[in-house]
Amino acid sequence: MLSTKRYRTIREISKPSTAQCNLEHYTLFLLSEPKHGGCSRLAEILGNVSHDSVNRFLLRERYDPYDLFEMVKTIINLTGGILSVDDTVIEKLYSNPKYAELIGYFWSGKYHKSIKGLNLITLYYSDIHGNSVPINYRIYDKKEGKTKNDYFQEMLIEVIDWGVKPRLVTGDSWYSGVENLKFLRNQKLGFLFGVEKNRTVSNEPGNYYQVSSLEIPDEGLVTHLREFGFIKLFRKVFKKEDSRHYILHLPDAEALQEITRSQFVTIHDTHWGIESFHRAIKQVCGICRFMVRDSHAIKTHIFCSLQAFVRLELMRSENIISNWYELQRNLFTLVVRDYIVDNLSNTCAA
Repeated sequence: MLSTKRYRTIREISKPSTAQCNLEHYTLFLLSEPKHGGCSRLAEILGNVSHDSVNRFLLRERYDPYDLFEMVKTIINLTGGILSVDDTVIEKLYSNPKYAELIGYFWSGKYHKSIKGLNLITLYYSDIHGNSVPINYRIYDKKEGKTKNDYFQEMLIEVIDWGVKPRLVTGDSWYSGVENLKFLRNQKLGFLFGVEKNRTVSNEPGNYYQVSSLEIPDEGLVTHLREFGFIKLFRKVFKKEDSRHYILHLPDAEALQEITRSQFVTIHDTHWGIESFHRAIKQVCGICRFMVRDSHAIKTHIFCSLQAFVRLELMRSENIISNWYELQRNLFTLVVRDYIVDNLSNTCAA
């Protein structure tokens, strides 16, 4: 059993801080600056803060995943939601892995090859009210000697200890190895995972067939997954690629029979939210835009980016914005409008 008891709150401040740059400054910077990153850029924007002050902030802090959970637990219902696991590459194509320990080569679905960057593994929770936030994460560190599956199991045990009671766990085929599936079954958790087309199932003892060779009804097929047990198999066809296969398991075998196509699609679509989350942290939370090499500084930057996303989701849930992209777009509406009007006025005057 993995030992994961780590309850800690963000440290209490015993006296007023004299730091010129703090978590609030840096998070707001990530939300508002659409293109450039780095300590010098924030110092330029603030005017009265040096880039060394920003750098010291990134080096000084030691935020960890439980700090993120402390921020999100008050805005989500911890019971009955869907917990999704996935990883993404934070691209650093022009960085040298020799000078930054966390940067290496990782497989990218976008580029269809290994690229330079950091690998971020996230547990993303969607509650019964439609609020969705990251609740635990890891940055892949080769020095730790762990696999992404090790991180996944470690994080799952942690969030359960923290009080999260998901209805289902979802993930893509990378996380659907038998060891993970048995681990989830032992935790008495249902799951929906993608599987590769060569995974084998059996409808009769001793005869196993690849899932790609089977006729699968729209309502799914209850069958036996090799080395695991009974699951319900679904096929989903996508426009620009071959069909994909998914396995659904529930602790209650009878309830498994009752799962409909519509319910499968709803669960699948909820899982897809983690892909939208990955796009958002790259496009409007500045997660790729850092210019530091120290591992602690990089981790602080990533924590701030995740917190920036949580702010956007909170604003969306409170109907302050309609989507995650609206805040940054609206910041520049008046500036662009004034620029156009002023230049038109100057042209007409000439």
